[in-house]
Amino acid sequence: MTLIKSISGIRGTIGGKAGEGLNPLDIVKFTSAYATLIRKTCTVRSNKIVVGRDARISGEMVKHTVVGTLMGMGWDVVDIDLASTPTTELAVTMEGAAGGIILTASHNPRQWNALKLLNERGEFLNAQEGEEVLRLAEAEEFDFADVDHLGTYRQDLSYNQKHINSVLALDLVDTETIRKAGFRVAIDCVNSVGGIVLPQLLEQLGVQEVEQLYCEPTGNFAHNPEPLEKNLTDIMQLMKGRDLDVAFVVDPDVDRLAVISEDGSMYGEEYTLVTVADYVLKHTPGNTVSNLSSTRALRDVTQRYGMTYSASAVGEVNVVAKMKETQAVIGGEGNGGVIYPASHYGRDALVGIALFLSHLAHEGKKVSEIRATYPAYYMAKDKVDLTPDIDVDAILAKVKEIYSSEEINDIDGVKIDFADKWVHLRKSNTEPIIRIYSEASTPEAAQEIAQKIMQVIRELAG
Repeated sequence: MTLIKSISGIRGTIGGKAGEGLNPLDIVKFTSAYATLIRKTCTVRSNKIVVGRDARISGEMVKHTVVGTLMGMGWDVVDIDLASTPTTELAVTMEGAAGGIILTASHNPRQWNALKLLNERGEFLNAQEGEEVLRLAEAEEFDFADVDHLGTYRQDLSYNQKHINSVLALDLVDTETIRKAGFRVAIDCVNSVGGIVLPQLLEQLGVQEVEQLYCEPTGNFAHNPEPLEKNLTDIMQLMKGRDLDVAFVVDPDVDRLAVISEDGSMYGEEYTLVTVADYVLKHTPGNTVSNLSSTRALRDVTQRYGMTYSASAVGEVNVVAKMKETQAVIGGEGNGGVIYPASHYGRDALVGIALFLSHLAHEGKKVSEIRATYPAYYMAKDKVDLTPDIDVDAILAKVKEIYSSEEINDIDGVKIDFADKWVHLRKSNTEPIIRIYSEASTPEAAQEIAQKIMQVIRELAG
């Protein structure tokens, strides 16, 4: 059994003893701590908390525990039930709520679940707020309401359609051109909430035909739910055998979007954001943001339009903060996470799909042809295991010193930008390892620079 408590929420495998897995006792404690924080920090005059969940098998149990706890803390609960992460984020602001809790372990396997915590803007708590939730939970520093001040419960199942309506209303979503294109689309929703909302979205966008794979929201994921090439052989084979224009794949909570070309090849998760950004920048000049571990291609495309690209520390909350600071018109993460401020400040696969199809319809090209218009980069992901007694921070400082003649960014670990490639080193917060991400114009070059840096680290570690 595993239970991980962090500033971004609590997640774990279902079952086990208290403190060892995600079970009702720990869910109550963490939910109570969150409810206490929101009562102190919320600036809107609202007594509502929104709760949404993905289709995990444990979802009903976790939801009832969370809802009961919130009511016991005196909060009025709006239960939107089976809904994506971005749907829940939007529901917080549409309800004028004080916050929200999303019950999802994102791309983790079926035995996992988690609580993701939102503020009144439908955005994730920042690091300071997350630390306070952890402190309150550990100290059990919360008071439950008496019988005359218990919260109320209301279920509202309208938010999937409200989310779709908000996507269709975006200025750059061109349903008329999409309808004229007569697209035939496949989707893989890995047996979660995407299977509920994506068919409706695509129909209302004007897509001619939708081939559905693993769209029954059972929570029994048909494959590893992380939308990476090694997990998507079924949808790739389907594309090779059918006359379809594009395939979209989402993770269980529908905030990551992977694309598969008409020939069954992976479009590349790093290029979901690049493509959507290209379309947005073509119509809305402005700045862009992604995290330090995302492809350089977004910078290249941004500079084509004479705009400025900025990198943030890894983590959605950090990307959003940098986007607000730089007034970016589009941003996100290289894992297929598109954040479009004209909609809301959260990764949203529905927005990504609508903008991608609008771009595809306007260009009149095949998906593989559009992919070929972007700079070709290849990424490698490695790690170096160290002993617990080694000072990882000292090693990173030494690496920074060794490569001081190159462009260095140290807001999150150490990123070394060479003229034709980059390497990003980050230490793990949970184990003695250094994660190494590298990118270059060929897979061999990406691996070569990673191996070189790994050797430097090993030598410094003795």
